[in-house]
Amino acid sequence: MGVRPTTRYARSGDYSIAYQVVGDAPLDLVLVLGFVSHVEYAWEDPDFARFLERLASFSRLILFDKRGTGLSDRVPVNKLPTLEERMDDVRAVMDAAGSERAALFGISEGGPMSMLFATTYPERVAALVLYGSYAKRVRDAAYPWAPTIEEHRNNLGAVQRDWGGPTQVEIWAPSVADDDRFKRWWGQYLRLGASPAAARAVLEMTLEIDVRDILPAVHVPTLVLHRTGDRRIAVGGGRYLAERIPGARFIELPGIDHLAWVGDSDAILNEVEEFLTGTRHSAEPTRVLATVLFTDMVESTSRAVQLGDARWRALISDHDRLVRGELARFRGREIDRRGDGFLAIFDGPARAIRCAFSIVERVHELGIRVRAGLHTGELDIMEAGIAGIAVHIGARVMSLAGPDEVLVSSTVRDLVAGSGLSFTDRGTHELKGVPGTWRILRVEPPAT
Repeated sequence: MGVRPTTRYARSGDYSIAYQVVGDAPLDLVLVLGFVSHVEYAWEDPDFARFLERLASFSRLILFDKRGTGLSDRVPVNKLPTLEERMDDVRAVMDAAGSERAALFGISEGGPMSMLFATTYPERVAALVLYGSYAKRVRDAAYPWAPTIEEHRNNLGAVQRDWGGPTQVEIWAPSVADDDRFKRWWGQYLRLGASPAAARAVLEMTLEIDVRDILPAVHVPTLVLHRTGDRRIAVGGGRYLAERIPGARFIELPGIDHLAWVGDSDAILNEVEEFLTGTRHSAEPTRVLATVLFTDMVESTSRAVQLGDARWRALISDHDRLVRGELARFRGREIDRRGDGFLAIFDGPARAIRCAFSIVERVHELGIRVRAGLHTGELDIMEAGIAGIAVHIGARVMSLAGPDEVLVSSTVRDLVAGSGLSFTDRGTHELKGVPGTWRILRVEPPAT
């Protein structure tokens, strides 16, 4: 991923609203996220970064943190913004970014405010896209898709109690709920986005949302997207919106994740791009056979606490420099620096295994231990990185490894026959999100 966009501030009444502008296409697109956000830390998740980069490839993307969250001014938890005040923030950000008219992309709780904005300021809205959104957050007889008030109250207590970790990741992003890297990022994203009390207050504010009466007054072109199995916002809420917004187009997509950038995000992005531009400009990926290597530092959290911030940053810098040196030596290609490790690809599986062992051994010089996992399969190589089930398999294989271990799929073992490498069977495993069962093997350290 390239240079991160600059964060700027727009003045909205007494508050400063953090925003970024990415891309230079003719179409202005304001991304209105739900719940809490952090415009800078969003870019640290490779899937979120790719999602934003794809939006910026066909628009001038404007993203922001609503007041009280992320990098915007904090507000007293009993004075979190109403929908009307959030509209003021959007207008302030559009003005600061020099946007007279823009499409709005409202995600989840960002949808109701986007609908209200489109009816209040139709001259400033070119189009409206709603994903995973709703008209009302509390169930009643005429709106049976939302949770009951009792269910909400139980949830509020759980969120405030569990805040600090990967809160409710199994609801927001169930397909990656067992992915340690994602859980670390999600927990920190939430912590940076709001305090426990502020997070609860945001959720309490959403309980007041009911925009059913304004839906017939939405007269801008509207696209409604929703995943069938969304575990946070039931698909009935999306169907309801599409039925009552005049001329709205509804597309129901397969999937169980609520977060738009998790799961098959390309299906969402393709629909958004075609709706807003009339075409799909996504470049055809290059498909290759390659070996994927994932590495991960073991017990990094406790080590960071033990060392303190300054010494931890120095250690990470040394670790990264060492790993990159080994990747260069074994002709590996770094794809991403994620969490406490690396994602790289190789054109030869034996060389990838030897690189993994070299990394495992070399980091001992720094007093740290890593684990590694490898899989060989077909990958799509794109401008924003790599994609394909082989990537997910490699990550899952790595997650099974212990300190100093290099694990591989049976595919890798079969491809290095005659290399002199030896393996120990670690049994057959089901890999989260990957069909079927997979035989996993431990690579024995090669003779030096």
